Amino acid sequence: MTQTRVALVTGANRGIGLEVARQLARLGMLVALGSRDLDKGRAAAEGLLGEGLELPVIKLDTSDSSSCRCAVEEVVSMLGRLDVLVNNAGVFLETKANGQASALDVTPETIEWTLRTNTLGPLMLVQAAVSVMQRQGYGRIVNLSSSLGQLAEMGGNYVGYRMSKAALNAMTRTIAAELADSPIKINAMCPGWVRTDMGGPDATRSTEQAAETAVWLATLEDDGPTGGFFRDKAAIAW
Repeated sequence: MTQTRVALVTGANRGIGLEVARQLARLGMLVALGSRDLDKGRAAAEGLLGEGLELPVIKLDTSDSSSCRCAVEEVVSMLGRLDVLVNNAGVFLETKANGQASALDVTPETIEWTLRTNTLGPLMLVQAAVSVMQRQGYGRIVNLSSSLGQLAEMGGNYVGYRMSKAALNAMTRTIAAELADSPIKINAMCPGWVRTDMGGPDATRSTEQAAETAVWLATLEDDGPTGGFFRDKAAIAW
C-alpha cells in the first residue's frame, strides 16, 4: 500500500502558501495549513472546502521557537507523520514608506525581527521535522527564498530581508550537506515577483505560477536534487 504523504505549509492562510497547500492537497497529500492567526487560517481552510479539500489548521508563528516545535509535534500527533515541510511564511518590513528601505536607515529591531521570522523560524522547523523524517526514512523540505538574497545579484536597499534570505540559502546548503547520505532532500526556491499582499498588485506572476516550483520540490523523486536553488524548476545562482 502506498503511504499517504503528510505536509506542513507555513504561512498558508493566504498567497503563495495557500496555493502550495491547495496544490499539494489536490495531489492527494494530507496538508496541514500553518497560520499565525488561527481565525485567518480557518477562514482559508473553509474556502478550500468548496473544492473538496479539507485541511486541518495548525497555529504556527515562525518568530516563536516554541510555536515551531509545537507545530511539528501537533502535525505528527494529528496525522501520524510528517513527510513534507514547506517554509513559506515570512515578513518584509523595510519600505520607503516607513523610511527603512536603505541599509543606512533600517533599525536593528527591524532586522532582528526579520531574521527571527524568515530565518530562525525555518531553521527550528527543519530541526524538529528532520528528526521525524529520519525515523520515517523519507523527507522533502522546501525553503521559500528570494532573488533579493542572491549574492550573485546583490543590490541596495532592504538589507534585513536580503540578509534573512541569504542566510536561509546558507542554511539550506549546510543542512543538505549534512543530510547528503539520507533520503531527506532540502532545497531553496525563488518564486519571483508575485501578486500577493507582499508583492503587490503590479507583480508579474500569479500565485499559481509561484507555487509550481515549490510543489515540484515537495514531490521530488528519490533521484531528485538536494541543496539547490531554483526558479521555475531550473537551477539559479546563489
